[in-house]
Amino acid sequence: MDQQPGAVHDEQQVLARTVADVMRTAVAAIAVDETVLVAWELLERSGCRHLPVVHPDGRCAGLLDRADVAVACAAPAASLSGRRVDDLLPGHRPALVHAEQTVRHAADLMTYTETDALPVLDEDGRLAGVLTAADIVAALADHPAPKGPADIRPQAPPTVLPGPSPRRSYRGTAVP
Repeated sequence: MDQQPGAVHDEQQVLARTVADVMRTAVAAIAVDETVLVAWELLERSGCRHLPVVHPDGRCAGLLDRADVAVACAAPAASLSGRRVDDLLPGHRPALVHAEQTVRHAADLMTYTETDALPVLDEDGRLAGVLTAADIVAALADHPAPKGPADIRPQAPPTVLPGPSPRRSYRGTAVP
C-alpha cells in the first residue's frame, strides 16, 4: 500500500497533539453509588458506549463499558435494585490520561491496557472528558474533534444503508 508523501508527517503531528485537542468533553457520567439500572438507563438515553464513574468530589473512579453493564443487567431484576455501579469496576486503579498529555501517550496506554477508551482528567484531577480509539482515528483522518457525547455513532455514509444487515435465510412465520 502506497502512502502519500505527507501522510507520515501528518500522523506524527496528530500523535503529538494534546488529548484535549482530540477528546470529547460532552460526556455523561454516573456517581459510584448509583444502581446498575440507572447506569443502563443513562447509557441507553445518551447512546454512548462508555460511561465514566465519578466520586462525589469529581475524581474519576473508572470507566464502564456498555457490554459490562449489559451483562450485569442480565441478572434477575430483583437483585439489580441493590447492585451498585462501583461493584462493576475492576479492583485495580483505572487507566487514565491527563488532558495535556499527548495523543501518542494515550494510544500507547490504550494498547498496553487493551482498552479502547480512557477517562481524561483536567489539571485538578477531575473528569474532563473521554478519549476513544474512534476519536484518535477521526483525528488521523483529519476530521474535526467531535462536539457531542463520546461514542455516539456518526451518520453512515450515503452508500451504506442504515439498520441491521438483511437476513439471508429467514424461515420463520410472521407474528401479526
